[in-house]
This record gives sequence, C-alpha cells and structure tokens, in this order.
Amino acid sequence: MSSRPDPTARRAGGRHGNPWRAAGAAVVVLLAMVGSGLVGAALNGTAPPPQPIAHAGTGLPDPRPADPRAHAEPGDAGQGPLGLSRSAPVKISIPRIGVDADIMSLGTNPDGTVQVPPLQQALLAGWYEPGPSPGEVGNAVIVGHVDSAAIGPAVFYSLGALQPGDTITVSRQDGSSASFRVDSVSAHPKDDFPTEQVYGPSDRPGLRVITCGGQFDEASGDYPDNVIVFASLLD
Repeated sequence: MSSRPDPTARRAGGRHGNPWRAAGAAVVVLLAMVGSGLVGAALNGTAPPPQPIAHAGTGLPDPRPADPRAHAEPGDAGQGPLGLSRSAPVKISIPRIGVDADIMSLGTNPDGTVQVPPLQQALLAGWYEPGPSPGEVGNAVIVGHVDSAAIGPAVFYSLGALQPGDTITVSRQDGSSASFRVDSVSAHPKDDFPTEQVYGPSDRPGLRVITCGGQFDEASGDYPDNVIVFASLLD
C-alpha cells in the first residue's frame, strides 16, 4: 500500500491518549488503541485479551548486540544473520496465536503523529515504513489493534500469549520471507515506553510487534499498557 498519509487512519491515542510523534531517528510510541473496543468485545462474551508474564521493563533485550559474531566481517565463519535487502512486508503469520494477516504500510500524519490501521480494517497489521523492513538490518516495527467495537478481537488480540521460542514469519513483496524467533514478550506502561529498545539502532535484523495491553479501564476508555514482542531473525 501507499506510504502516503491515510486520512481514515486514527491518530495513535486519538481521544483516549497521547499520540506517538516522530522524533528524529527514534519514534516515541504510545500505542493507545480505541478504548471502547474491549467494551464491545466484552458485551459479546469475549474474554479479556491474554497478557504476557513479563511486565514493566522485565524481559527487555539489550539494544546493543551481545553476540560478538554480530560484528563479524562478511565471509567470517560463524557470523549471525546479515539481513535481507529492503522489501515491503505483505503478510504476517504467527502460528501459535492463529494470526495470518495482511500488512499495510504506515507513515506519519500531517501533524507528525504515527498512523495506525483504520478501525474499519482492524484485522490488518501495519508496518512503520520509515523504519527498516522486516529482515533488513535494524528493528522493523509492526503494529496492530487488539480489538474493535465493531468486530471484537482484532489482529493482535492474542499477542500477549506468545512465548520465547515462538516463530513469526513475514512474507515480503519481493517473494521472499523473513522468519523470526521470539526473544521476549512484555507489557509496558504507555508513559514508560521503551523507545530505545524498540526504535533504537541495531546492527542485527530484529522485529518488534506492538499492540495495546493491560486491564481495560472503562472510566478512561483506554488500555494502560503496550504489549511488545521482541524477535530476532532466524539464520
């Protein structure tokens, strides 16, 4: 899809929270999806979305490469994945939680906030196109709604149920695919988002998958946390 701003895409946060804003090479993300979504799901008898075991910064990967092989020169024996050339992602598959979803490309809105998929397309995931593509060196970021009042559970409703060792596969526009191993899954308060670990530089190919989490607050119509999956490209 086009990277041009989509006028139907909601601001991240909308009326329920602070928007995410581009800040140089990093993006401060407060992924506040529409709060009324879980109320709609609950009215249909749907249980709250599963939450990860790790909370508030535990389970975070070190954004600096810990494996010295990551610094090996091309041709050195035993080096880690070198990464793929740039190609837009078109589909994400997460077998453990039954995700097999198309991906749209997202940019920023005219006011500098980061786009999210329109609620009318809450079963789609969104790739932050200004960052690396999945499989490239660096941290690729894919976001999605946890639920929607119109449809109930959305694309990443069960994201918090993932566990280290699970596999995420992203199909790419050039016909290739990039498979990632989940390193950790954790929940973070939206006012303490781990920007560096998500958007900071890395010399290895990584993937971050993000949605809303925590106990839905009916008074504020918001979720207090973000659920973040940190994953690394498989050899």
